[in-house]
Amino acid sequence: MDAQPLYQRLADHYRRAIQSGVLAPAERMPSVRSLVRTHRVSLSTALQACRQLEDDGLIEARPRSGYFVRPRHRAGMLPAQEPDLKQPLDPASYVGIHDRVSDFIAQCERHATSVDLGLASASPAHYPADALKQAMIRTLRGQPDILVKRVPPLGHPELRSVLARRALDLGMNLAPDEIVVTHGCIEALNLALRAVARPGDTVAVESPVYFGLLQVLESLGMRALEVPTSPQRGLSVDALELAMQTHPHLRAVVVVPNFQNPLGCVMPDTEKARLVTLCERHQVALIEDDTYGMLCDDNQPQPAVKSWDRTGNVIYCASMHKTLAPGMRLGWMTGGRWSSRIAMLKFAQSRPNEPLAQAAVAEYMGSKAYDRHLARLRRQLKAQRELLAEAIARHFPAGTRLNVPEGSMLLWIEMPGQRSSMQVFEQALSQGIRIAPGIMFSNSDRYSHFLRLSCGSAHTPELAQAVRTLGGIVAAADEKRSGVTN
Repeated sequence: MDAQPLYQRLADHYRRAIQSGVLAPAERMPSVRSLVRTHRVSLSTALQACRQLEDDGLIEARPRSGYFVRPRHRAGMLPAQEPDLKQPLDPASYVGIHDRVSDFIAQCERHATSVDLGLASASPAHYPADALKQAMIRTLRGQPDILVKRVPPLGHPELRSVLARRALDLGMNLAPDEIVVTHGCIEALNLALRAVARPGDTVAVESPVYFGLLQVLESLGMRALEVPTSPQRGLSVDALELAMQTHPHLRAVVVVPNFQNPLGCVMPDTEKARLVTLCERHQVALIEDDTYGMLCDDNQPQPAVKSWDRTGNVIYCASMHKTLAPGMRLGWMTGGRWSSRIAMLKFAQSRPNEPLAQAAVAEYMGSKAYDRHLARLRRQLKAQRELLAEAIARHFPAGTRLNVPEGSMLLWIEMPGQRSSMQVFEQALSQGIRIAPGIMFSNSDRYSHFLRLSCGSAHTPELAQAVRTLGGIVAAADEKRSGVTN
């Protein structure tokens, strides 16, 4: 039996119609009496459904006219500002992010969280749990000794074959033997960096950059050189070229060209090609993190930077963590001219991944069910991203800037008035709302007035209320900073 109240099911029906565009902004909703007749519900149930949609910010009541789909507020919002390329690059530094991350995790553990807008992952309901479970059962039935046999050293052969076929969609032509299965993309990045650099070496990264990469660099004793990155066009190749001139001992560049974390930007193909050529010319290893590349709105994945590689100078790293199964922690990589060293490092560092999950994922990814899952996930993320962006535009104070990418699950928000993201994080956490403060995405404080929010969860009434509360926190804090009182 469906435990969801009838009015909520009715509200969800029209929520989907609004999200899909069947009911357009400013269009009139069916009247309450029409809802009663059409859906055979009571007047009370129809009114409750309309009030739920109104509370979610999807419709509005107009005197003597009924309910209308609310017009979108996001059209008036500006994107986050472009970086100033004239500013000198900060000198390469040993990364000091561990303390910030540790403090972030400790604070999160001290507070119960009712709404998580900080996790860069979709909710469990968005992933094919039952299909993967059935694939595992079939694998065990067909290969009952898979748990007690020797594990293939570089990954399950069937999975590597499937990944090689899927790589064709990204412009890469790989042999299965060129692929190494890893424990998520983080291990792949670890292996790539260890293969091309040593402790004390300098590695160029995007700015802002995913804090997990800064943690990896710090753990390896390497220096990070942050290169300006456009919220619209990704890493500035011009700024990187200048960095190579001023830092001649640069050992590697790590880039997320497709739906960068946290910006969500995509590098144009011309810039991807320039980046590959530049790194080849300077003999600097190029490490590509393509964790989010498959989560595009139009079902046409962006080409990988690796597809322009003709010399083996690009190491490609990817993950199934965001697209298929966060709990399996499966990633993969292809090492170019460093393949042999990466294979040795993988064996020395962690040995092969366990085979059962690989075999099950190989079966699923080799089927049309995986394509259907990806199409469904992309639609869900797009709808959730649009709703979250609209809620931010409605509830955050004037002057807020917002990037809304055409894929992935992250929004990058620039708060007005140089508001402290850590203060907003702490105040939100005290009310059960988790966010990712901008200060986590750099060694410096240049993003201290930014927030990263995730749209990986369904836009429920609880989430809508959380965004409303968060907007109030930002607005009140900005007024306090400016000395404005009621």
